[in-house]
Amino acid sequence: MARLNIVTYPAEVLETVCEKVIEFDRKLVKLLNDMYDTMLEADGVGLAAPQVGIAKQIAIVDIGDQNGRIELINPVILESRGEQIGPEGCLSFPGLFGEVKRAEYVKVRAQNRRGRIFMLEATGFLARALQHEIDHLNGILFTTKVIRYYEAEELEG
Repeated sequence: MARLNIVTYPAEVLETVCEKVIEFDRKLVKLLNDMYDTMLEADGVGLAAPQVGIAKQIAIVDIGDQNGRIELINPVILESRGEQIGPEGCLSFPGLFGEVKRAEYVKVRAQNRRGRIFMLEATGFLARALQHEIDHLNGILFTTKVIRYYEAEELEG
């Protein structure tokens, strides 16, 4: 698999509302596989297509739990409730971390690599990761939602 270059802020594509995916072909499968490998190599838990310079509604999340690799194509948050506040970082903002308020629960509708629609319900860290990646597809960066930034020492302690 090819390692893709991760785009960093202030690249314009990061603040672009992405286009819907309409072709579910071999190119999409290759992109999903390359994105996954890139995310793992960068030690991330999620990666959205704009982060590799592609303005399409494609994201991958893998927080290392029983859900494993979650591929999200054309995802939509149908329902959200509750509140959680926690630390977030972003592969497009190396070394930057902040406290972000997110919903505690989300229900997401998306398509898989074959175009089949599926639903996913998540709470806690998985809900946070899903919201972060779906925000990317709408041109929204976590830095616009940060309550306060962390100093590097705070995270190491």
